[in-house]
Amino acid sequence: MEGIKFNKIGVSFKGSGSYVPDQILTNQKISQKVDTSDEWIKTRTGISERRISGLGCNVTDMGYEAALNAIAMANWDIKTVDLIILATSTPHDLFGSAPSIQHKLGAYNAVAFDLTAACSGFLFALITASQFLKGGSFKRAVVIGADQLSSFVDWNDRRSCILFGDGAGAIAIEATNEFDNVIGFEMKTDGERGSFLNLPFKNDKDSIIDNIDFLRGGFSPIQMNGQEVYKFAVKEVPIILKKLFKATNYSSERVDWLVLHQANQRILDSVGDKLKIPREKILSNLEKYGNTSAATIPLMIDEAIRNNKIKQHDIIATSGFGAGLSWGAALIKWG
Repeated sequence: MEGIKFNKIGVSFKGSGSYVPDQILTNQKISQKVDTSDEWIKTRTGISERRISGLGCNVTDMGYEAALNAIAMANWDIKTVDLIILATSTPHDLFGSAPSIQHKLGAYNAVAFDLTAACSGFLFALITASQFLKGGSFKRAVVIGADQLSSFVDWNDRRSCILFGDGAGAIAIEATNEFDNVIGFEMKTDGERGSFLNLPFKNDKDSIIDNIDFLRGGFSPIQMNGQEVYKFAVKEVPIILKKLFKATNYSSERVDWLVLHQANQRILDSVGDKLKIPREKILSNLEKYGNTSAATIPLMIDEAIRNNKIKQHDIIATSGFGAGLSWGAALIKWG
């Protein structure tokens, strides 16, 4: 659906921020744990290293740092932030980590809640926040994508452990009566294919008393059918972006940057080729960070802004895709 304007209120992009842990896990180090090699991993994924959260770092900490950096770039008084949405599948508190981030920031006037949509999470959260702003409910929002997938990886499974890392990114957005820089968006879900990528609940049966059984809380490691996820991404992402271009009367030639969920370099290249977007316009940093789930898109945007690639008024086509299965796309103008 194209971005809807309510009461002629639009959205502007005011700042970005990111954070990654200090610990670096290289392909060479992973090869000491499982049967793989640096060449094998880079050839198939494009990843050279990833960041891993230590014992004193969690999603709340990473999300806080990313949000703080975005708010600083926006030059906002923290008391003027009235909405915080945290996109994560790995909260530090299963009841929600956004309130803890709100408290650490001192953003006491902000409503804060989590949104779970895996690798599509940040994009879905950004669309959700933009609709709140366009509806007139809030003025300033911080949208965070943060995940700590290292806690849910089977580090003995060489097919999946090579892919994931930890990190956070954030975008600060503001309501305006002058223009709308959320040009349009599309969102999709297909639960029938959900088994291709999931983090399932453990069925650990226990008893309270005789004849009263329950399932003890806990989750199994990430389970993924890599081949099916790859086929899903290279097929569906170009389709949804083409649909978005048509709905907004844009063409791929007008796009300054393509920012996709950083899952696999081959996916990024394939989508770019199908959209006829030159490689130099496809932003990628997964070589350094791997797949950080909900964090990949804002982490990439923040890095590109701070490296003077993304500039004011640049047109960005972005797409998130992953578990659910879920996927979406948004066309935005930075600034």
